[in-house]
Amino acid sequence: MAKAKTKKKATNQDQGVGKHIRTFWKLFGALILFVVLVFLLASWGVFGSLPDETSLENPEKNLATQIIGSDGITLGTFYKENRTPVKYEDLPDHLVNALIATEDVRFYDHSGIDAKGTVRAFAFLGSKGGASTISQQLAKLFFTEQVSRNKFQRGLQKIKEWVIATRLERRYTKEEIITMYFNEYDFLNQAVGIQSAANIYFTKAPEDLTTVEAATLVGMFKNSSLYNPLKNPEGVRNRRNVVLAQMAKYDYITTEVKDSLQALDLIIRFSPQGHNEGIATYFREYARAFMADWVEANPKSDGSNYDIYSDGLKIYTTIDSRMQQYAENAVDAHMANLQKEFHKQNEKNKTAPFRDITPEETNKILDASMQRSDRWREMKKQGKSEQEIRESFKKKTKMSIFSWSGDIDTLMTPLDSIRYYKGILQAALMSMDPRTGEVKAWVGGIDYKHFKYDMVKTGQRQIGSTFKPFVYATAIDQMHMSPCDTLPDTPYTIAQGKYGLLEPWTPKNSGKVSGKHLTLRAALAQSINTITARLIDRVGPEPVIELVSKMEMDTEDIPPVPSIALGTPDVTLYEMVGAYSTFANQGVYIKPTLIQRIEDKNGTVLYQNVPETRDVISDETAYVTLSLMEGVTQSGSGARLRHTWAGAASVYKNAVTGYPYGFTNPIAGKTGTTQNNSDGWFMGMVPNLATGVWVGGEDRATHFSSTAYGQGATMALPIWGIYMKNCYEDESLNISDSGFEKPSKISIATDCAKWKAENSGGEIPDEFDLD
Repeated sequence: MAKAKTKKKATNQDQGVGKHIRTFWKLFGALILFVVLVFLLASWGVFGSLPDETSLENPEKNLATQIIGSDGITLGTFYKENRTPVKYEDLPDHLVNALIATEDVRFYDHSGIDAKGTVRAFAFLGSKGGASTISQQLAKLFFTEQVSRNKFQRGLQKIKEWVIATRLERRYTKEEIITMYFNEYDFLNQAVGIQSAANIYFTKAPEDLTTVEAATLVGMFKNSSLYNPLKNPEGVRNRRNVVLAQMAKYDYITTEVKDSLQALDLIIRFSPQGHNEGIATYFREYARAFMADWVEANPKSDGSNYDIYSDGLKIYTTIDSRMQQYAENAVDAHMANLQKEFHKQNEKNKTAPFRDITPEETNKILDASMQRSDRWREMKKQGKSEQEIRESFKKKTKMSIFSWSGDIDTLMTPLDSIRYYKGILQAALMSMDPRTGEVKAWVGGIDYKHFKYDMVKTGQRQIGSTFKPFVYATAIDQMHMSPCDTLPDTPYTIAQGKYGLLEPWTPKNSGKVSGKHLTLRAALAQSINTITARLIDRVGPEPVIELVSKMEMDTEDIPPVPSIALGTPDVTLYEMVGAYSTFANQGVYIKPTLIQRIEDKNGTVLYQNVPETRDVISDETAYVTLSLMEGVTQSGSGARLRHTWAGAASVYKNAVTGYPYGFTNPIAGKTGTTQNNSDGWFMGMVPNLATGVWVGGEDRATHFSSTAYGQGATMALPIWGIYMKNCYEDESLNISDSGFEKPSKISIATDCAKWKAENSGGEIPDEFDLD
C-alpha cells in the first residue's frame, strides 16, 4: 500500500516536471516567435521607417572638404561636421585591434547581432557588459538621429538598429564596417571621425598613431562626452588603460607591454581646427572665397551646386605646410618684439597710438572705425538710433582682446578697444616660386581671430622705394643702361607743365645729397631719390606704368606722373611678389598659383590649374635688374642681412629680431619706406623663391617717430631674414643658395669695378661711387 502511494506520488511529480518543461518550451517558442514577429514588423516599418537602399548604399554624409598642402599635409577643412574619411588600409592594426578587443570581440564571428552577448545582457541585465555590436553602433550613428530617453521607445530604436545592422552586414565587408565606424564617430572638439581626431588630439595622421594613442581614442567610443581629454583627462587615462587591458586579455599585446603603456601619463597635443585656429588661416579664407566662385561656375551634372561644407571635396594647394609654419613663426617672433618697442616709444605720446595728426583727425579715424564695426551694424539692424549706438560705445563691457602674450579678458569700452587695436602693428608675407608661380606661404595678418582683413591680396598700401626697380628696369630695357652707368646725386627738378605737373617737382633724398656721380647700382642700393627722378624723367612715367601693368599690377589708379617713381601708388603684396618674380623668372611674368586642382570625394578631378604666363622684358633686362638689386643686400639698405656681428645701435638690440642673419648667398632685394614711416617693405629673392613682407599700422597715422625704427629694413626685413634662415635650415625644401642664371648672351656690363677699370685706363676717378 505504501509502495503504491510512493509510486503514485513519483508519477505525479514526473508529470509536474514534464508539465513545467512543456510550459517552458511553449514560452520559449512563443518568445522566439515574438522576437521573429517583432523583427518582421520592424523590417516592414511598423515601428517607424527604415533607411532605403540608397541610404544604405551611401550612408556617409556631411563630409568635410579638405585643404591639402603641396607636401600632403591637411592645412584645414570646411565643414558642417569636421569629418574626413580614411580608407581601411590607413588604419593601423593596433587601432583596429583596440576597437575589436574593447567594443566587439566576436565581431568577425557574427552577422550584426551577437547572440551570446545578447543572452548574457538579458540574463544579467547588462551588469556583465552590453550586447551592442560594432555594426549596431554604426547603425545607431547613421540612422538614429536622437536617442530616446523613454525606455519603450528606446527599445523600439534598438530593434530597428538590429535590423539595420544585419542589412549593413549583408551589404558591406567587415573591413568596410570598421572603416565607416571610425569615420563616423564624433570625438568632440570638432573632431568627427578618426582622421580629424588623430589630427586634433595628436597632430598626426591615423596611420602614425602609437598603440597608447590608439587606445586613448578607442576609449572615447564608450562615451566621448564623459571621456573628453580636455575636460576629464584622468577619466580618459583610466579608460585608455581599460582598453590596453582588453588588448592584453585577447593577446593583441603582451602583459609586459600593457603594464608599460598603462604607466604612461596621458599626453594630448591638442590642435584645434576651427576656422580661426590652425595654420594658414588667411589662406584658407582665400580658398573659401575661391571655392564660392568656383562652385557657382561649375555645377554638378544634375545642375545643383557642390557644397564645400558637406561634399567631401579635396582642394590641392601650392602651400607648403613647413614653409607656411616658418613664415607664421617669423611674423610672430618679429611682430611681438616690434610691438613691445612700439608701445615703449608711445608711453609719452599724448596722441598714442597716432602721430602727426590733429585731435580732429584722431576723432575722425575713431568715428569711421565705429561706423564700420560689427556692433554698429548689429545695433542698426535692431533699429537703435545713432545716439543710442554712440552711447553704447562709451559703456564698459566684458571682452577678450588680443595681445602677444595671449588673449586678455578685460572690462573696457568698445571705443577704447578700437583705440587699443589701432595701436597694434600689422604684417603680411607672401612667398612664391618665381619659376612656377606656386605660392608656398601666405600670411595675411598677425592673428586671424582678431584681425580678419587680409593684407596679402585685399589690402593696398603705398610701396615706397620697392617701386624703384621698375623704373630702373624700364631704363635698362629702353635705353640699354648699365648698373655701372653714373648719374649725379644733386638736386633735380622736373618743370611745371611737364607730364601735366601743376608745379615744379623737386624730390629730396632721405639723407643729404652727396654731390657725387653714383653708379646706378649704388643709387638703387642707397635708394637715392634724385637719381630715380632723373631716370623717370628720361623714360617717362607711362612706360613704367605699362611695364608694371604687364606684370598684372592694377594700374587704374596710378597716375602718369613722376612721383610714382618714389612709390606713391597703393599696391597689394600679392601684386608686388608676382611682379618681382618676373625678374627672377628671366623676364617672364607667371601668375601666382594657389589652387592646383580640385577632386570630388571619389578622386575625380574637377579642376586643374593651367599656369598663365606672359613675356614682359628680355632675359637680359631681367638679369641686369637683379644685379642692381643684389647691390641692395651687398652694401645698401638690405646689407644687414649679411652681417655676422651684433650691431651696437639700440635699434638692432630692440627691434631687428633675429639679427645678425649672416647670409652669404646671392640675394636680390629692395627695402621700402613710405612717408612718415607708415609702411615698411622688404622684397627679397633667390633663384627659386621670391618673398615679400609688409609691416605697418591699420591707419597710416600709426607709425614710429624715427626712420631708424620705421624703415623697411627694421620693420619688414627681419621677418624675411628669420623666415629664410628657417627655410635654409630645412634642407628638404631645397631652397637655392646659388646665383641667378645668367643669359647666354648679355651685352650690358654688370661688374662695375671691372667695367670702370677697362674704360678709364685702369684708374677709377674718386668722384665715382661704385658700391
